[in-house]
Amino acid sequence: MTIHSVLIAAAMGCGLLTASNLSAQVTESPSKPETKSRWEFLVPSGTLVPTGAQHDAIKRGNLTALQLTYVARPTFAITSTVGWARSRDIMIADNPKLDVFTYDVGAEVRAPRWITGKAVTFTPFAGAGAGGRSYNYRKLDVDATHNVAAYGSAGGELGVGRVRLRLEARDYVTGFKPLSGVGAARTGNDVLMMAGLRFVAR
Repeated sequence: MTIHSVLIAAAMGCGLLTASNLSAQVTESPSKPETKSRWEFLVPSGTLVPTGAQHDAIKRGNLTALQLTYVARPTFAITSTVGWARSRDIMIADNPKLDVFTYDVGAEVRAPRWITGKAVTFTPFAGAGAGGRSYNYRKLDVDATHNVAAYGSAGGELGVGRVRLRLEARDYVTGFKPLSGVGAARTGNDVLMMAGLRFVAR
């Protein structure tokens, strides 16, 4: 089984788990009302893993991203993500450095919190979105290519006290124009895996 198959299976399982939790009735009796900000900001890092035909076109690369999320409801959020992966074009000589930029907006469905202790929580989520993907050689005098992209995601956020650790896997389907400008466009596929910390104000 390939890593792509494992990630897709995990994403489907997490998505089904999230839907199941949302359908269940969860009753909590907090000792006092809790006021939370509707905005979340995160700077996750991770890796871009090309799969399928994309695996033979570009190299796996480290990723840095910015995420801004608006929590409309405890179980629903809108997330905007901008990511920068440092890759290489492995189809031409010398494997020149290639910057891969991702920018998209998506919807996120969150299950009710799982309480595992007085100070520990876990919230699984699943989402989907669309945006764009750009490829640009860092040092070669070649025009950047720009493509449409869509993704499905799954993950969870672990909370310990005021610290939140967010883990997320995204399966992207994108257009892929030849980086050299020669040849027909095709569909590409890759997986983004991200992790990031944020702190919650009391």
